[in-house]
Amino acid sequence: MVFQTIKIVPPRKEIYQRLGCRREITQLTPQQEKLTDTSIEEAASFITLKGAALRIPILERKDDMILLGGDIRLQSANLAFILRDCTEALLMGATAGHAIIAATQENLKNNAVAKAAVFDATASEMTDGALEWLMDYYRRSLLRERKNLLTKRYSAGYGDFSLENQRLFYTLLNLEAIDIRITADNILIPEKSVTAITGIRDIDDRDDRAPVV
Repeated sequence: MVFQTIKIVPPRKEIYQRLGCRREITQLTPQQEKLTDTSIEEAASFITLKGAALRIPILERKDDMILLGGDIRLQSANLAFILRDCTEALLMGATAGHAIIAATQENLKNNAVAKAAVFDATASEMTDGALEWLMDYYRRSLLRERKNLLTKRYSAGYGDFSLENQRLFYTLLNLEAIDIRITADNILIPEKSVTAITGIRDIDDRDDRAPVV
């Protein structure tokens, strides 16, 4: 499924944390906080969140590999462990779009370094928020099938899950449809674009509140 429009509120707390602000340590003046909040809202105006997702069955699991439908092999002991109890995988991709990257670069060009940092943090957190939006969307629909979604997700390039898998995700999710390109080095363009995988498993009949990982 392709989602051409994803609407979320900028996650202010997470943006401040990404900027290095800590409630117990960092003291901002009211003026500094107002300027930061204004920059967050301005950054959000340049962000166009889009996403894509694909459910795919898990056919086989080994200690260091999972086999998906279509003879797709994902080599990763960490991923195999995370998906150990799952019957399906959910692949996801999301982007904040090109405009926010251009706006951030324009701020840097004009020596507005602090504002550029806020733009960058806002784009990062809102892109992550788009993945959360996709997970919430599928979590609600899966309840009707007596299935649930893991809370953890895993991305190519982390741990033992090779960045080369990014190209596989790019193809399977048809990320070109949401204006994402991929480089020869498997880097997504625009910069604030991400892919991830999580798992789907059946709800235990003995406990409708079956815990998720």
